Amino acid sequence: MVKRFLVDSSIVSKYLNGLLPEKGYEFMDSIFEIESNISIITKIELLSWTTTDKMLYQQIEIFIEDSTIYSLSDEVAQKTIALRRKYRIKTPDAIIGATALVHQLTLLTDNERDFRAIKSLKIVNPTRL
Repeated sequence: MVKRFLVDSSIVSKYLNGLLPEKGYEFMDSIFEIESNISIITKIELLSWTTTDKMLYQQIEIFIEDSTIYSLSDEVAQKTIALRRKYRIKTPDAIIGATALVHQLTLLTDNERDFRAIKSLKIVNPTRL
Protein backbone atom coordinates (compact mmCIF):
# COMPACT_ATOMS: atom_id res chain seq x y z
CA MET A 1 0.00 0.00 0.00
CA VAL A 2 1.30 3.44 -0.95
CA LYS A 3 1.70 5.88 1.92
CA ARG A 4 -0.33 9.05 1.39
CA PHE A 5 0.16 12.38 3.11
CA LEU A 6 -1.68 15.49 4.28
CA VAL A 7 0.52 18.59 4.06
CA ASP A 8 0.32 21.18 6.85
CA SER A 9 0.75 24.89 6.09
CA SER A 10 3.99 25.10 8.09
CA ILE A 11 5.70 22.70 5.67
CA VAL A 12 4.28 24.46 2.60
CA SER A 13 5.72 27.70 3.95
CA LYS A 14 9.15 26.21 4.53
CA TYR A 15 9.08 24.45 1.15
CA LEU A 16 8.17 27.59 -0.81
CA ASN A 17 10.55 29.82 1.17
CA GLY A 18 13.57 27.55 0.74
CA LEU A 19 13.81 26.61 4.42
CA LEU A 20 13.92 22.79 4.26
CA PRO A 21 17.10 20.73 4.40
CA GLU A 22 18.12 19.01 1.17
CA LYS A 23 16.64 15.65 2.22
CA GLY A 24 13.42 17.43 3.16
CA TYR A 25 13.17 18.92 -0.34
CA GLU A 26 13.88 15.58 -1.98
CA PHE A 27 11.19 13.96 0.16
CA MET A 28 8.62 16.68 -0.54
CA ASP A 29 9.39 16.69 -4.27
CA SER A 30 8.84 12.93 -4.42
CA ILE A 31 5.45 13.37 -2.75
CA PHE A 32 4.40 16.31 -4.90
CA GLU A 33 5.23 14.34 -8.06
CA ILE A 34 2.42 11.96 -7.08
CA GLU A 35 -0.12 14.13 -5.27
CA SER A 36 -0.63 16.99 -2.85
CA ASN A 37 -3.34 16.77 -0.20
CA ILE A 38 -4.31 19.60 2.11
CA SER A 39 -7.08 20.34 4.57
CA ILE A 40 -9.50 23.20 3.99
CA ILE A 41 -7.84 24.77 7.05
CA THR A 42 -4.46 24.70 5.30
CA LYS A 43 -6.01 26.40 2.26
CA ILE A 44 -7.45 29.12 4.52
CA GLU A 45 -4.14 29.57 6.37
CA LEU A 46 -2.09 29.75 3.17
CA LEU A 47 -4.37 32.25 1.45
CA SER A 48 -4.57 34.38 4.62
CA TRP A 49 -0.84 35.07 4.71
CA THR A 50 0.09 38.66 4.09
CA THR A 51 3.04 39.06 1.76
CA THR A 52 4.27 41.75 -0.57
CA ASP A 53 6.01 39.05 -2.63
CA LYS A 54 3.58 38.59 -5.52
CA MET A 55 5.56 35.67 -6.91
CA LEU A 56 5.33 33.80 -3.60
CA TYR A 57 1.58 34.41 -3.44
CA GLN A 58 1.25 33.07 -7.01
CA GLN A 59 3.21 29.97 -5.97
CA ILE A 60 0.80 29.49 -3.07
CA GLU A 61 -2.19 29.82 -5.41
CA ILE A 62 -0.68 27.32 -7.86
CA PHE A 63 0.12 24.91 -5.03
CA ILE A 64 -3.48 25.06 -3.81
CA GLU A 65 -4.87 24.72 -7.33
CA ASP A 66 -2.76 21.58 -7.83
CA SER A 67 -3.79 20.07 -4.48
CA THR A 68 -6.67 17.90 -3.41
CA ILE A 69 -8.47 19.87 -0.72
CA TYR A 70 -10.26 17.85 1.94
CA SER A 71 -13.36 19.68 3.12
CA LEU A 72 -14.91 19.73 6.54
CA SER A 73 -17.24 16.76 6.13
CA ASP A 74 -19.53 15.59 8.92
CA GLU A 75 -17.17 12.68 9.62
CA VAL A 76 -14.20 15.07 9.94
CA ALA A 77 -16.30 17.38 12.14
CA GLN A 78 -17.23 14.51 14.47
CA LYS A 79 -13.59 13.39 14.71
CA THR A 80 -12.56 17.02 15.35
CA ILE A 81 -15.02 17.25 18.24
CA ALA A 82 -13.67 14.02 19.72
CA LEU A 83 -10.07 15.24 19.41
CA ARG A 84 -10.88 18.63 20.97
CA ARG A 85 -12.68 16.99 23.88
CA LYS A 86 -9.97 14.42 24.51
CA TYR A 87 -6.81 16.48 23.91
CA ARG A 88 -7.89 20.12 24.29
CA ILE A 89 -6.05 21.17 21.13
CA LYS A 90 -6.83 24.23 19.04
CA THR A 91 -9.70 23.85 16.60
CA PRO A 92 -7.61 24.34 13.40
CA ASP A 93 -5.10 21.71 14.56
CA ALA A 94 -7.93 19.36 15.53
CA ILE A 95 -9.49 19.74 12.07
CA ILE A 96 -6.17 19.01 10.37
CA GLY A 97 -5.53 16.02 12.63
CA ALA A 98 -9.08 14.73 12.14
CA THR A 99 -8.77 15.13 8.37
CA ALA A 100 -5.60 13.04 8.35
CA LEU A 101 -7.13 10.36 10.56
CA VAL A 102 -10.45 10.11 8.69
CA HIS A 103 -8.72 9.85 5.30
CA GLN A 104 -5.89 7.63 6.62
CA LEU A 105 -3.17 10.12 5.69
CA THR A 106 0.19 10.73 7.37
CA LEU A 107 0.54 14.36 8.44
CA LEU A 108 3.55 16.30 7.14
CA THR A 109 4.33 19.06 9.61
CA ASP A 110 7.15 20.59 11.57
CA ASN A 111 4.64 21.58 14.21
CA GLU A 112 4.80 18.27 16.05
CA ARG A 113 4.13 19.86 19.43
CA ASP A 114 0.52 20.71 18.56
CA PHE A 115 -0.22 17.19 17.33
CA ARG A 116 1.88 14.89 19.54
CA ALA A 117 -0.96 14.17 21.99
CA ILE A 118 -2.89 12.40 19.22
CA LYS A 119 -1.19 9.01 19.46
CA SER A 120 -3.11 7.48 16.54
CA LEU A 121 -1.93 10.25 14.17
CA LYS A 122 1.09 9.39 12.03
CA ILE A 123 3.43 12.37 11.62
CA VAL A 124 6.50 12.98 9.47
CA ASN A 125 8.58 16.11 9.95
CA PRO A 126 10.47 16.88 6.69
CA THR A 127 12.80 19.28 8.55
CA ARG A 128 14.23 16.28 10.45
CA LEU A 129 15.02 14.02 7.49
